Amino acid sequence: MRAATLACLLEREILAAQSGEHTPLMLWGAPGVGKSALVAQAARACAVPMIDLRLSQLEPSDLRGMPFQKEGRVEWAIPSMLPDEVRHGARGVLFLDEINAALPQVAAAAYQLILDRRLGDYRLPAGWAILAAGNRLGDRGVTYAMPAPLANRFTHVELEPLIEDWLAWAASAGVDARLQSFLRQRPDLLMVFPERANVYAFPSPRSWVFADRALRKFGDDETLLEPGLIACVGEVAGMLLLAYLQRPALDLDALLAMDKPQLPEDADARWAVLDAALVRAQALDVQDETAAKTSASALLRLAAAFDPVMGERLVRTLRERLSESLYALDAFDDWAVAQDSHA
Repeated sequence: MRAATLACLLEREILAAQSGEHTPLMLWGAPGVGKSALVAQAARACAVPMIDLRLSQLEPSDLRGMPFQKEGRVEWAIPSMLPDEVRHGARGVLFLDEINAALPQVAAAAYQLILDRRLGDYRLPAGWAILAAGNRLGDRGVTYAMPAPLANRFTHVELEPLIEDWLAWAASAGVDARLQSFLRQRPDLLMVFPERANVYAFPSPRSWVFADRALRKFGDDETLLEPGLIACVGEVAGMLLLAYLQRPALDLDALLAMDKPQLPEDADARWAVLDAALVRAQALDVQDETAAKTSASALLRLAAAFDPVMGERLVRTLRERLSESLYALDAFDDWAVAQDSHA
């Protein structure tokens, strides 16, 4: 599920706690895709507090409380970190982060809290929603397979990082415009989970935020900027961003808005335009037919501006995305005429 849709769903779940229709929700996703940030954003949108419990860092007694003797009986002290209506308010979000990285004994202690909204003598206030998040088993994090009894206590959604959602957030958060432009042209680099287990820095929505900070800290020092970017997003993505920053300004959107795109004279700059256009073609949303045709027509006009070999590469990519519907576009006929003139 894309972030924009999930944000609305989380807000509805939080508000549903007031009417008694809330169901605990488990949010899955790769490291760095923004699961925790999305939950915090939803809590802020609903104007309620959020208590973040990192279950991977807790012991069973941290949830259950410490036993003490009272009048010959053993009772349990309620942990102060659990939501309390007097101290925290009648409404809020209890966020159980890294739940599938918790020790099995801690996860077991959470069963009753999640399903019955109670833990021993403790009662979760009625207006509080329970949301949880964790990495998938294939993400090479420290995770345990979620037991079926615990999994069945949640509804489950998986967060899919999309460049449109990240760019919308980045614009509102004041992320460096050059970084936004780079990822707009290279959406394939938004999230690249490493194939090898010993790779520590890799591109993700979170690590691109780190790269934005690196641009602000090291942008005036070339000796620090290169290692600073590589430390955030890895060598390949870091060097590609650095090369992009060192090129003359390239505005693909401006080129696509032209009826007859004027390509740069420099050969390297032309290849940069083609590279960005290929990525844009690969990312066409074929589910939105109108938008896809509009974007494809602009890309076909750009293809006609290239020499035949380079332009054909772009058209082949469009054909892979749009199949035979590409041939129905007027811009395809224009491109074909342009190829005949080159012959």
